[in-house]
Amino acid sequence: MARAGARHRRAAFLERGRGTLPRARPLDRGAAGAGARPGGGQPVSTPLRILHAIRSDGFSGVEQFVLRLARTQAADGHAVHVIGGDPPRMRPGLDEAGVAHTPAARTIEVLRAVRGLAGDVDVVNTHMTAADVGAVAALATRSRARRPAVVATCHFARRRGRVGPVPIEALVRGGIDAQISISSAVAMAIDGPSTVVHTGIDPRPAVDPSTRDRTVLMAQRLQPEKRTDVGVRAFAASGLAGEGWTLDIAGIGPEREPLERLVAELGLAASVRFSGYRTDLPELLSRAGLLLAPCPVEGLGLTLLEAMASGLPPVAADAAGHVELLAGLDERARFAAGDPDAAGERLRSLAADPAARAALGVAARERQQRDFSLRAQADGTEAAYGAAIARKGRR
Repeated sequence: MARAGARHRRAAFLERGRGTLPRARPLDRGAAGAGARPGGGQPVSTPLRILHAIRSDGFSGVEQFVLRLARTQAADGHAVHVIGGDPPRMRPGLDEAGVAHTPAARTIEVLRAVRGLAGDVDVVNTHMTAADVGAVAALATRSRARRPAVVATCHFARRRGRVGPVPIEALVRGGIDAQISISSAVAMAIDGPSTVVHTGIDPRPAVDPSTRDRTVLMAQRLQPEKRTDVGVRAFAASGLAGEGWTLDIAGIGPEREPLERLVAELGLAASVRFSGYRTDLPELLSRAGLLLAPCPVEGLGLTLLEAMASGLPPVAADAAGHVELLAGLDERARFAAGDPDAAGERLRSLAADPAARAALGVAARERQQRDFSLRAQADGTEAAYGAAIARKGRR
């Protein structure tokens, strides 16, 4: 009977997530010590009620981060609800894991959803500044004793912005109990103390290096800060087009037309493919011969991390979060940020040395499995939640 009741409460909680706003009912904490959930996981002795919040109707790196973490936490026995993210792409994975979802494309929708669930959760984990603002505003009228702990995960190596002349940091500081940074680079850039919990991903199947194509892959949003232009110039400088290699640029954004003009100016039109938004990134990573990651400001670098998991040898800007990912690997995996000639030399050297490419791919995959696993991320996040809950209770 107890298990049936728990299933009923979890089903009711899931149903709440299908509307625009949640209703206030107790969340199912899960059965302590009952073992891992069907999706795998590590059973916990004290299940938490966790609310993730992101103001978004998209499905980019941060939304996928939230999806992976929420699924893992649910598999560990926690009760989890996610606010935000593109419903058609978030819900299948969340539903499968027993995680409820509430859409929130605007900050006011985050505020309303958090306010509606605040009495039912132990911790609110916000992602990006708009969610920080929405959650803190939603809880502002609650006493500290009556509100959940608020943990802000910082994904970008920069401070929060401003609302007119007022720094957002000043608006949210008193309502946030703890911060998590996805890398040391992020921790050094943001305001206030934080705990570093590296992004983790599941392992990928090993790929035989001999089956990889003569393709250099750049997979990223085509935004100015990503410096895709440096990658295009690096491919030109490498001379690999003349040796039968192609450059595949996977991604969308406002830089598409300027980049197409640059490709034409460099005489690379026959060797560069703009493949747009792709839903099959794992397949691209398993086929490509090299990854080129020129962005100098990644908080960590999810595409680079996924490439490492796939055993795809990388050539990446030696800056920000990339430094932590690539530490200890072949020096040809890194180039001075913003220097297309240096990047081109790295590409040329690795392209000419199949054995070195294979060795770099193996080493990168081993590093991901050892230091950037989803299991380690979930454990570190849970520890940060526990510390925040304890800290809130002492204030």
